[in-house]
Amino acid sequence: MSNPLILNLLLLFVILGSCVNGLGVNWGTQTTHQLPPKTIVQMLKDNGISKVKLFDAHQGTMIALAGSDIEVMVAIPNKDLLDMNSYDRAKQWVKRNVTRYNFKGGVSIKYVAVGNEPFLKAYNGSFLNTTFPALQNIQNALNEAGVGDSIKATVPLNADVYESPENNPYPSFGRFRTDILGQMTQIVEFLAKNNAPFTVNIYPFLSLYGNDDFPFNYAFFDGGTPIVDSGTGIQYTNVFDANFDTLVSALKAVGHGDMPMIVGEVGWPTDGDKNANNGNAYRFYNGLLPKLAANKGTPLRPGYIEVYLFGLVDEDAKSIDPGYFERHWGIFRYDGQPKFAMDLSGQGQNKMLIGASGVKYMPSQWCMLNPDAKDMSKLVDNIKYACTWSDCTALGYGSSCNNLDANGNASYAFNMYYQIKNQDELACGFQGLGKVTTQNLSQGQCSFIIQLDPSYSPQSSSYSSSPSLWGLAFIMILTFMLL
Repeated sequence: MSNPLILNLLLLFVILGSCVNGLGVNWGTQTTHQLPPKTIVQMLKDNGISKVKLFDAHQGTMIALAGSDIEVMVAIPNKDLLDMNSYDRAKQWVKRNVTRYNFKGGVSIKYVAVGNEPFLKAYNGSFLNTTFPALQNIQNALNEAGVGDSIKATVPLNADVYESPENNPYPSFGRFRTDILGQMTQIVEFLAKNNAPFTVNIYPFLSLYGNDDFPFNYAFFDGGTPIVDSGTGIQYTNVFDANFDTLVSALKAVGHGDMPMIVGEVGWPTDGDKNANNGNAYRFYNGLLPKLAANKGTPLRPGYIEVYLFGLVDEDAKSIDPGYFERHWGIFRYDGQPKFAMDLSGQGQNKMLIGASGVKYMPSQWCMLNPDAKDMSKLVDNIKYACTWSDCTALGYGSSCNNLDANGNASYAFNMYYQIKNQDELACGFQGLGKVTTQNLSQGQCSFIIQLDPSYSPQSSSYSSSPSLWGLAFIMILTFMLL
């Protein structure tokens, strides 16, 4: 075993086996207490993740990525698409966020994401007329800057931009939505002209969300009853393959069936819904990653698929309009610690992810409902307030803290607000209803967190309330009314 050739081959096997070839991950930053960017970059390197997709081009993030050799997709938020309809502003954006970092030892930028799912039906056409001009201007600006051959602009789109007719709901009948066919055709033809990929976000979890009639096993990779495509006779055993091939057919219908494709987002949340938990997430990834490692592809597009998992860490300040699960997509917790064993190599190793090191937390203290409080008349109002300004999504139906009693619900809400406010003593007042304790209040799967030390957590996002949070407060109000 001392033969250098054998040792080198073994070392190569270990390196290649550390992660699915070319696996990427989405790095979102909508959190109240962020891990330092350099900590995140080290996590990516420790876990062998070679690509990262961002949702902006924040300077601190880009500086941390410099010299890492991690391939990067930087992004232009939807709110800035109108600005990019000006070619001068597009050139300025490229200069400030791309060419500025494009040097030896800099950031390995591979793509620019122009918007994020801008054609979602929920946006009611807000970005319908600004997305394509922005895409044109950014790619042209990249070309003019001399980097267009190596850096491509693309538009990450949700899978709702294409569909199959009700009378033939199979992949081979896939077409782009009729209401956006013109825009989609323009985008596809422009991407093809510039040798850029089509980027799509696919979420099998959403097939189950709110749809109890959907065949549960079909959302995974290990047990779905085959569905036969009447147009091709191909059998599909999972919704990922069927969804992906529906897009292949849609692209073929507009003359570009061989266009390169990227899955910009795919993953499974671990809280905030009855189907969002560690067990289902483990099952999903334990099917997806071996599939990617084997380069199986799909029936209509066999071979390698470039994929970015969604996402890296939980984001407690994301909008929950789509659902409470939106804040729980991370394969790591808010503090960079793994949620479950996850084999990134896709080779059945079931080894733990490598978590963030050197994480600094605030003191081990929590805010709870004061057991000596006499006047409970304002308890509901205080819970409402706490959950409006912090993250109470784990209390929702089917979630990890759904089984707490009334006192536990109040304590959970109070503590989340207290942690958001950096354990400010006044933030545990709640008109005499709150009390600071050094006793860990966690119960079973329900974790009462200690937030990151703010001195360690730079660029923390300001927390914005969402009207949807009142729905969760209403759940808790009902809990108290029924007791």
